[in-house]
Amino acid sequence: MVHTKSVCDSHSYQSSKDAGFRLLGHCGCLATTTGLVEPLWSPLVLFASIYSVIRLIVGAIEVHGRSSEELQVEVLALRHEVAILRRQVKRPDLLPTDRLILAALGRRLQAGKLMFAPATLLRWHRELVRRKWVAFQRRPRRGRPPIPGEIQALILQMARENPRWGDRRVKGELLKLGIRVSATAIRMLLRKHRVPPAPRRIGPTWREFIRAHAAATIATDFFSIESVFLRTIYVIVFIELGSRRLLWADCTTNPDSAWVTQQARNVAYELQDLGVPVRFAIHDRDAKFTAGFDTVLESEGVHVIRTPYRAPRANSHCERSIGSARREFFDFMIVIGERHLRLLLELWLDHYNHGRPHMALDLVAPDPKPAAAAGAIVRERKLFGLTTEYSRAA
Repeated sequence: MVHTKSVCDSHSYQSSKDAGFRLLGHCGCLATTTGLVEPLWSPLVLFASIYSVIRLIVGAIEVHGRSSEELQVEVLALRHEVAILRRQVKRPDLLPTDRLILAALGRRLQAGKLMFAPATLLRWHRELVRRKWVAFQRRPRRGRPPIPGEIQALILQMARENPRWGDRRVKGELLKLGIRVSATAIRMLLRKHRVPPAPRRIGPTWREFIRAHAAATIATDFFSIESVFLRTIYVIVFIELGSRRLLWADCTTNPDSAWVTQQARNVAYELQDLGVPVRFAIHDRDAKFTAGFDTVLESEGVHVIRTPYRAPRANSHCERSIGSARREFFDFMIVIGERHLRLLLELWLDHYNHGRPHMALDLVAPDPKPAAAAGAIVRERKLFGLTTEYSRAA
C-alpha cells in the first residue's frame, strides 16, 4: 500500500510544471527549463531526493493512522489510476530518486506487484554500479606524473636509433641531458609503443648491415637474354656495393659448375688488381651458385651470405643494376650469340662505370673520367646511339 502511494506521488511530482526541471532521457542528468544541464548528484538532484524521502516517510506515518477499510479503498483507487497511467504512458521518465525508492521497496513485494519488471530493477542496479565506478575512475590520480610528450619522443628516438640500448642505458643518457625518468617508466613507454626489449633488438636490420659494410661487400646475380635463334644465354654480373662499380660480367649458354667456379676466380683476380678489400659476398639461392663457387670466394677471405628464399630485395643493388641494363640497353638489342653478347657487355660496363650518373653517388659515375674545367662541350654517342655522353674538350 505504501508502495502504490509512492508511485503515484512520483508521477504527480514529475507531471507538475512548477518544479522547473525534467529528466533528460536515461543519461542520469537533469535539465532545468532554462536548458542548463545538471549532473547526476548535483545539489538540485540531492534536494529532490531528500524531498522525495521526506514525503515517503510522511506518507508512511499517515498510513498507520487510517483504518483498514479506507486503505483498501485507496489501494483500489490508486491501482485504477496506475492502470490509466499505463495506458497513456508507455515508458514513464523517472528521477534517480524514484528508481532508488522503487528498487528498495521492490525487495519487500511479490513479483508482479510493481509497475516495472524485476529485470528493470536489476538494470537500474547495474546502472548505479556502473556510475559508481565511472566516478571512481574520475578521481584525482595519485602516483608518478606523466612523462611530457617531447621527452617521450626523445626516449623512443633513442631506443630506435640504438637497438642495443636497454631502459637503464636510456635513463643514463637522459641524466646526461638533465632529464630524470625512472627505468620502469621508460620500460613501460617502450612496451606501449611496441618497441621490443634490448636483447631482441641487438641484431641490425638488413639495410643497416648493407650500409655498414657496403665498402667491403660485393653482390652477384644471374639474368638471361634470348638470342635471335631463341637460345637462352645466361649472364652473371658482379657489383661492388660501396662504389656501385660493375666488377665483372660474362655470359654462357651452359652455366655449369666449372664455368661458375671460373667466374669466381676471375672476380678474385679483378679484386686483387683493383686493391679492393672485400669481406662479404651476397648472392641468392640459385642452384647455379655451386659449392665450388663459394669455396673459391671463401679461400680469398670472403664470407658468402645467401639471401632468404624468394627475397629479391635482399640483393636489391644487383637487381637494380640488372634492371637498368635491361631498360637502357639490352631491351633494344637483338643478340646473335655469346660473342656478340660479350661485346655488348663490355660496352655496357664501360658506360655504366665511367659515364652513367648514379643517384646513390650524388649523380656521379662510379669511376668517372677526368673532366676539364673549361673547354668546348663534346657530344659522344654511346651504346650504338642509344645514349649520349657529354664532356669538355681538353
